[in-house]
Amino acid sequence: MQSPALPPANAAAAPTQTHYENFPVASWLCPSPLRPPIAAIYWFARTADDIADEGYADAPTRLQQLADYRAALARAALPANSTDAAPLAWPEVFVPLRAAIHGFNLPVPLLEDLLSAFEQDIHRTASGAQYADRAELLDYCSRSANPVGRLLLHLYGVHDATSLAQSDAICTALQLINFWQDPSRDLPRGRNYFTQEDCTRHGVTLADLQALHQTPEATKLIADCTEWSWATMQKGLQLVHTVPGRAGWELRLVVQGGLRIVDKIRAQGYTTLQTRPALGKSDMLVMLARSVVM
Repeated sequence: MQSPALPPANAAAAPTQTHYENFPVASWLCPSPLRPPIAAIYWFARTADDIADEGYADAPTRLQQLADYRAALARAALPANSTDAAPLAWPEVFVPLRAAIHGFNLPVPLLEDLLSAFEQDIHRTASGAQYADRAELLDYCSRSANPVGRLLLHLYGVHDATSLAQSDAICTALQLINFWQDPSRDLPRGRNYFTQEDCTRHGVTLADLQALHQTPEATKLIADCTEWSWATMQKGLQLVHTVPGRAGWELRLVVQGGLRIVDKIRAQGYTTLQTRPALGKSDMLVMLARSVVM
């Protein structure tokens, strides 16, 4: 569950392996007073993603670990004067997150939504269930991606309904773009984000997807989904003019990163069952130039 994004706020201290990329944070643009809470949110999400996705544990084990992780979040969110003095599990995650929750009044339900999405991924991967339609997939994105944007807007002091809706559009678009960028990785791992409705409309079978057959029908399916993602992104673009200061420029780069992936999917003829497009150093120059004229 990844999306094109820039390095986390504490990238210099981060391990080289960074799986949880669904996080729009640029270390050199992030306002310094907000780096600790943003880093705390990042590591919360990154660690949960590792529990849900890394290693060889079976689904019941992963779900139990996430239940324990959810319980640790509940304890970290207890009032500062709570009599519960037991040490926190995952202290490297929850000690700084507790400081962020209390210091910045972080909305804990948004953090819980992220865990709900990870749990859903585990259930669906284990069962092989396919999303029925786009509404069902968007419900997943509302918990897997949108909380990240809303948490950041909270830290930036942006709370109006229009901005929240624009943030949701950007985060959902980034998540969707990642889905259509990564089917060659996701499908072999049992993760299928192409909906039954879309597959039926384009005449694509589940067997073809699982075999990574880049049929003409599959190419049309990926093209349709990619253009849907692009259109979703357009609904949120005005947010870059609302988010203040350096954070607004950070957001411009994140948006342009997602749109650049769309460019690459288009350029290779929507053949992402066979080839995964990726950003290189030259793409950063394009993203910077486009960010200036947004």
